[in-house]
Amino acid sequence: MSTAILTGQPVPGSSLEGDLRSLGFDVRTASGITEAAALLAGVPAGQRVAVVDARFVGHAHALRLGLTDPRFPLSAIPGAVTAQPAGRQALIRAMARESSAADAGPAGVTAVAGSPADRVVTALDAEGADVHRPELGSLVATVPGDPQTRNEARQAVAAVDDEAVRLKSAVKARDGFFTTYFISPYSRYIARWCARRGLTPNQVTTASLITALIAAGCAATGTRGGFVAAGVLLLASFVLDCTDGQLARYSLQYSTLGAWLDATFDRAKEYAYYAGLALGAARGGDDVWALALGAMVLQTCRHVVDFSFNEANHDATANTSPTAALSDRLDSVGWTVWLRRMIVLPIGERWAMIAVLTAVTTPRITFYALLVGCAFAATYTTAGRVLRSLTRKARRTDRAAQALADLADSGPLVELLGRSWARVNVLAAAIGAVVVAGSAVLWGAGWQTVVGAVVYVLFSAAAVGRPLKGALDWLVPPVFRAAEYGTVLALAAKADVNGALPAAYGLVAAVAYHHYDTVYRIRGNAGASPRWLVRAIGGHEGRTLVVAVLAALLTASQFTVALTVLAVAVALVVLVESIRFWASSGAPAVHDEGEPA
Repeated sequence: MSTAILTGQPVPGSSLEGDLRSLGFDVRTASGITEAAALLAGVPAGQRVAVVDARFVGHAHALRLGLTDPRFPLSAIPGAVTAQPAGRQALIRAMARESSAADAGPAGVTAVAGSPADRVVTALDAEGADVHRPELGSLVATVPGDPQTRNEARQAVAAVDDEAVRLKSAVKARDGFFTTYFISPYSRYIARWCARRGLTPNQVTTASLITALIAAGCAATGTRGGFVAAGVLLLASFVLDCTDGQLARYSLQYSTLGAWLDATFDRAKEYAYYAGLALGAARGGDDVWALALGAMVLQTCRHVVDFSFNEANHDATANTSPTAALSDRLDSVGWTVWLRRMIVLPIGERWAMIAVLTAVTTPRITFYALLVGCAFAATYTTAGRVLRSLTRKARRTDRAAQALADLADSGPLVELLGRSWARVNVLAAAIGAVVVAGSAVLWGAGWQTVVGAVVYVLFSAAAVGRPLKGALDWLVPPVFRAAEYGTVLALAAKADVNGALPAAYGLVAAVAYHHYDTVYRIRGNAGASPRWLVRAIGGHEGRTLVVAVLAALLTASQFTVALTVLAVAVALVVLVESIRFWASSGAPAVHDEGEPA
């Protein structure tokens, strides 16, 4: 429930009251700011409250943007201000100050001019409160001071179709070529259809997941008909995946649960589909589990590169780079923008390629194309970011260093070893990664790999023993991911026994989920995963050492069972904590507006 307090005398013929009620507000009227402050005191503490000038003229969608977005404790547009429970006290203080100013003049005379809501916003700004002001574009939101300007404002409202603006704004401002030209032109209308029937983004997200899981099941049949159905359903799942975000933006239905579902289901769908393809290939006598696991490892490491670079540089000071300047110049040439977005193989292009290749070729060819495409994309993006990092003059903040340390996912062994003796963090991480992964590739389940894992633990401690503020220290987390995942992949492949690679796939999927979950917590400014969780699942270095020891001690069949048990244990601990966090009221109500994944 929400309450809107109209200040001033209602204007005859105004649709303001109806617009506010259509947005879910219980409307009350106050003669001025003093009476509005008294009414505010009577509104239950758990409700959203808005103060709106009764003379307001504007689009209903402008009011929706300004007054109903759940992501911001305080928000305002011209003539209106709103506060959620977290921002209520700041609003009360601002209104009390404005009420005192209004009462300071002679009897019956208002001491200050202007819209009461706008004066309250000015007071909030003076207090240092963080007031969100949405970008309205061509939408009208104003408080006319006389009949002539009021008439002009109404004409401006009539001249702009707010529904067309609402539909357009439902689509991400920055998206991939395939999504922009082949999905969004019609998926936005599906989003509106869903909104008018009361469907929520979470329901659409769940439908997308179910569709993708059915697609994976079709692929697992191993028949040509199953592969064709899988490709079609995967594209349908992607349409729904676009629709859920567009529905959230269209109706401003952001939620904590929605943030968790949107952040994690894309990976769950994609990796479940890889598993379906591997099962389908196995039915036809072709074992491609190593390719499926390799694709998951490559894709996850590529995402960690993106996340780490962004966290390392989003608040860097004196941030300049000739490479970045060149990129900005290329952005002025339209076709280069789309080309550079396509060659990084974002989710739209990637899923379209997987769907088409599934339908017309074999799982092995699909995985080969996916690995080549993702490897090229990873090389291109990583090389560009390395060049930017080496050529820019920037001083990274303590917050960025802490985010990188959290993304590193270091466990109790690294904590035990203490401070660093290394001068270059990323070099220490790279040496350790090469030693352990190389040992696994060369010797497999042998004590040489255990020694390599011990060396990896030592160099991991060296890599994070100093604050990660170096030019290339954002590479430390992805290097750790490549080392851990690559070691598990190599040891399972070397075991050469049925079930080892699927078990390894499950373990890497569980650990990758934990790493993605950490990323989205940091993005939501909610901090990283709790330390007890990181310690409980061993940290990246602890898990790598445990897997190496298990491979050396056990037979191939026993090693497969151990990987399965480890995968189930990690998945249970990580999922329970993740669900607890994202379902709690303390989780951030956000929606991913970043780069297409």
